[in-house]
Amino acid sequence: MPTNPKTILITGASSGIGEATARRLAAQGHALLLGARRTGRLAALAGELRAQGASVAHRELDVTSLESVRCFAAAALEEYGRIDVLVNNAGVMPLSPLADLRVDEWERMIDVNLRGVLYGVAAALPVMRRQDGGHIINVSSVSGHRVDPTAAVYSATKFAVAALSEGLRQESRDVRVTVVSPGFTRSELTERGGSDEARAAAHAAAELLALPASAIADAIAFAIDRPADVDVNELVVRPTAQG
Repeated sequence: MPTNPKTILITGASSGIGEATARRLAAQGHALLLGARRTGRLAALAGELRAQGASVAHRELDVTSLESVRCFAAAALEEYGRIDVLVNNAGVMPLSPLADLRVDEWERMIDVNLRGVLYGVAAALPVMRRQDGGHIINVSSVSGHRVDPTAAVYSATKFAVAALSEGLRQESRDVRVTVVSPGFTRSELTERGGSDEARAAAHAAAELLALPASAIADAIAFAIDRPADVDVNELVVRPTAQG
């Protein structure tokens, strides 16, 4: 159990890395507010964790809406009185060659992967500044370090998250900033959108290489659990076999 339980907000918490992180942090005794669009799955997860003795609330959340994100932060303050950690985890990854011109999917990636992170910062940072402390964790990707065919726009959003996070880190003296960059991880990121060929290639690679989402949850928990004067700025977590 942590010596200093925290109030932690997790976006995209209904599946994948978000769900695994919720399970890991609940087991450690932190108080959680979980957000996602799929409220049925979210409610089931929150109910399961509460039945195990965890302090867990949940709320419908659309990270592409600033009002929705602000209401999410306000719900945390109403429920727990503070926001210690925000895990900006919600993301989408429809893969396709640029020549396919899937402009709607490009815009969706920008809205969720970048604008959603910015909205999270906008909602949580003023609260953390008033508290004289807090921690913002942005879940990025190894695609924020390299660009591969069919992932150009996705990589662009993740490179942008890295730039945003570094800027926030340099501007902050009382708010910690961590970027967690997963490699191939079992999740639903590639299930919706993108080209059939790119989706099939991603599935094949995941079958061979993918880490369980719990491995990324462990990395997030590690960063959260450091002392307040230790800021783990970046964690890149790949399968050992990933090139």
